[in-house]
Amino acid sequence: MPDPVQITPKNNYFLLGQEEAEKALLEAYNSNKLHNSWLISGVKGIGKATLAYRFARFLLDEKRRVFAPAATLATSPDSRSNLLISSNSHPDFKVIERDFIETDRKKVLKAIKDGSAMDEDELRNLKKSAFIRIDDVRGINEFFSRKSSDDGWRAVVIDSIDDMNSASANALLKILEEPPAKSILMLISHNIGQLLPTIRSRCTKLVLKPLADNTVASLLRRYRSDLDENTIKGLAKIAGGSIGKALNYADCGALERYGRLSDIIYAGDRFKLQDVLDWTEEATVSEESFDLAAELVLKFCSDHILESRNIEETARAWEEAVRILRQVNGLNMDKKQALINIIANLCKIM
Repeated sequence: MPDPVQITPKNNYFLLGQEEAEKALLEAYNSNKLHNSWLISGVKGIGKATLAYRFARFLLDEKRRVFAPAATLATSPDSRSNLLISSNSHPDFKVIERDFIETDRKKVLKAIKDGSAMDEDELRNLKKSAFIRIDDVRGINEFFSRKSSDDGWRAVVIDSIDDMNSASANALLKILEEPPAKSILMLISHNIGQLLPTIRSRCTKLVLKPLADNTVASLLRRYRSDLDENTIKGLAKIAGGSIGKALNYADCGALERYGRLSDIIYAGDRFKLQDVLDWTEEATVSEESFDLAAELVLKFCSDHILESRNIEETARAWEEAVRILRQVNGLNMDKKQALINIIANLCKIM
């Protein structure tokens, strides 16, 4: 079976479940007093970047060169403007995100120069820097200083502002103080509480809600038509209102792993040691696999806390799991043993 098509904000024209946020942006535009800076926040994978791209496409559409009230943010995928955005070549659209580390950046540039496409494995192994570079943020000033094509809008999406360090965040502040006319800056945040108060105060805030389970299920049917209905419903239930997470779970077998984890814990003191060893062995084959295992363990705690015989004890077990997992990352502890300890503790409680 061929690999599933990767859905990205750049190639996705379909947004479901965020109608309230779309309406807010449309009303702001129709008022003809659109604020220049928007902070779009919410948990990962619920459509924040897709919404930002959708609004950027709307503003950069040829129809928006002269103001006229609109009834929808929808635009044609085949329009000249959208084709330019999809190919990263629109002169009035800019995306700021973490770049590749220097060595991998050179690999990408060489591949582009040589005209040779990198295969899936090569692309998957490329590493990105820890933060958005300050030079990239400063480049927004240069971008906004240029005259837009046909006196239209200019749009910048920062995905995500959480990836900025103090230097790049302070550079952004200066841009937010005096944004030019007919320009819009859309900042995406997965954790708005960690942002500088001065950045939050300069933006119009748009908080996106997690998607309903039936919305996640509808999107899974659209993007993963090969999945059976039981799998779709199971993924929607454990995805926490995030279609991004549900798609990732579908591609890495998370539902089956979550089911096995649940069986082990609900067996209580009758759990089979070999089942625990097999589960933790699979969890530690790679960094990505361990991150998923840690996520599933914490997901189990949050989902089943009300079902336990002692809610306070289960809450303490969740806190202990968080503490152990932080120590694994900070002190380079044995990952397999850490997971065994967490699971054994949950088996006693549940």
